[in-house]
Amino acid sequence: MTNNRGDGRRDTQARPRRVQWRALRVQIWVPPLVGFGVIVLGWQLYAIHNPYIVPTIPQIVDQLRTQPGLYWHGMLVTLQEAVIGASCGMAAAFLLAVLMSHVRILERALMPLAVVLNVTPIVAIAPGLVIAFGFGFTPKYIIAGVIVFFPFLINSLVGLRSTDPEVLDVFTTLHASWWEVLWRLELPSSLPYLFAAARICLPLSLIGAVVAEFSAAGQTTGLGSLIETSANQADLKAVYASVVVLALLGISLTFVIIMLQRRLLNWHESDWARSR
Repeated sequence: MTNNRGDGRRDTQARPRRVQWRALRVQIWVPPLVGFGVIVLGWQLYAIHNPYIVPTIPQIVDQLRTQPGLYWHGMLVTLQEAVIGASCGMAAAFLLAVLMSHVRILERALMPLAVVLNVTPIVAIAPGLVIAFGFGFTPKYIIAGVIVFFPFLINSLVGLRSTDPEVLDVFTTLHASWWEVLWRLELPSSLPYLFAAARICLPLSLIGAVVAEFSAAGQTTGLGSLIETSANQADLKAVYASVVVLALLGISLTFVIIMLQRRLLNWHESDWARSR
């Protein structure tokens, strides 16, 4: 009898949790689905009355269905340019942020240069990169890295300096080395900021890759090159099909970062607040 009562209590406690989880899933998925549906409906209505400005949703879907290999290959090329370029740019930005956070004179010397790099139009430097590095992937990697460098640098600096002063005093009292402070205190404290920056920078690197393909197409056949070729031929269906693929790719990259953040930062207070 006791076991039955215990099982009944556990079932009673588990039932509200299942209800809360179902309600949470509804709250997560229903709003974006409704918003997406409204956008699709508005697009379709506008396209029906303006066929020479934008294609209809079925036309875009048919374009993707009839030529899947073309868009799949273009997506892989653009994804390669964006991910490799962004990875290099974010790694360089983080290493520079580590140096700046410990050597303030280095920050005063290099931060103005980083600002200048950030405000320089990417299109303006693309031709020079092509002349210097040729028509291969290297200019695309550089442009994708440059476009994410500054936002990741700023977030890294803020994250590295977000450590609890009292905890830092404990490390100092224990005579922790520079590396131990960085690895065991500053890096864990900066992870929420780094993931927030990655959620911005990875989709942003897709823009850098597409801009690079616009300005320095060369031998690559990514989605940017496909958009430019289709626009020159007035093929609106191919243009917007490529844009849809780019949007889905950006959403996928953001989703991957969110999943990694939830997996790696389940110890952080922001995760506790989300789970309540």
